[in-house]
Amino acid sequence: MSYYFIPIIFVGFIILISAFFIVKQQTAAIIERFGKFQSVRQSGLQLKIPLVDRIAGRLSLKIQQLDVIIETKTLDDVFVRLKVSVQYKVIRDKVYDAFYKLDYPHDQITSYVFDVVRAEVPKMKLDDVFVRKDDVAIAVKKELNEAMLNYGYDIIKTLVTDIDPDAQVKEAMNRINASEREKVAAQFEGDAQRILIVERAKAEAESKRLQGQGIADQRREIARGLEESVDVLNKVGINSQEASALIVVTQHYDTLQAIGQETNSNLILLPNSPQAGSNMLNDMVASFTASNQIGEEMKKQNKKKEGE
Repeated sequence: MSYYFIPIIFVGFIILISAFFIVKQQTAAIIERFGKFQSVRQSGLQLKIPLVDRIAGRLSLKIQQLDVIIETKTLDDVFVRLKVSVQYKVIRDKVYDAFYKLDYPHDQITSYVFDVVRAEVPKMKLDDVFVRKDDVAIAVKKELNEAMLNYGYDIIKTLVTDIDPDAQVKEAMNRINASEREKVAAQFEGDAQRILIVERAKAEAESKRLQGQGIADQRREIARGLEESVDVLNKVGINSQEASALIVVTQHYDTLQAIGQETNSNLILLPNSPQAGSNMLNDMVASFTASNQIGEEMKKQNKKKEGE
């Protein structure tokens, strides 16, 4: 007869074990007795009456996130897709409301997000949507808090995480941006070229000034050397005219020697007779004399005009 008690003992053991259950951390279990709400059990080892009480459901008390994608139109008639991320959680003291008052919280939150976004975004231009996306997020959070609080849900934060206009609009915006950058680059390049031209002109002017100063110094030193040469020749009994002729002849032959030593020089025809230096000197003296006479005549005419 003892064998008949074994199934009964086994069934009783199973029923006893079923009286115990475990609720995980950040989770709430809803207990019903004969279909009626009995209690909310928090994390840990819990006990219920076997065959009478049952676990109707479990709700997570962690922060959850729902991503909602909405397509709407802006004030300047541009269609844009927005991704709104809603972070929410079940209020620990309102587990009953969250479980019994609302069947599909995701659908409810999505409906409110659609309603708010499609009411706010059409008031803005596309550029303003990018700048004022936080305003849209704040409006969504405010509307959701007011609606979902009665259902036991707390809206932690709402974020507009993506704004995606139509492909043609993005391409046009990229072209506008590229054109603006090219314009700025061209302005900088023009300024650089202008500065380069100015600096080059300044350098060239400075080079010409120094070159002219060098030529003037060279001629001054040549004249001083000629003067000293004439003085030396005068001391040995050679008069100024003969000394000048001797210097010119010497420079004439020095020039011929320099030209002859240059292998890449072009063909140059110069007089090579001994009288060439004297003739050149006479021509120079005559030219200077004529220039002085012309200058004196011009001075006399200017004085005469001033007297009249």
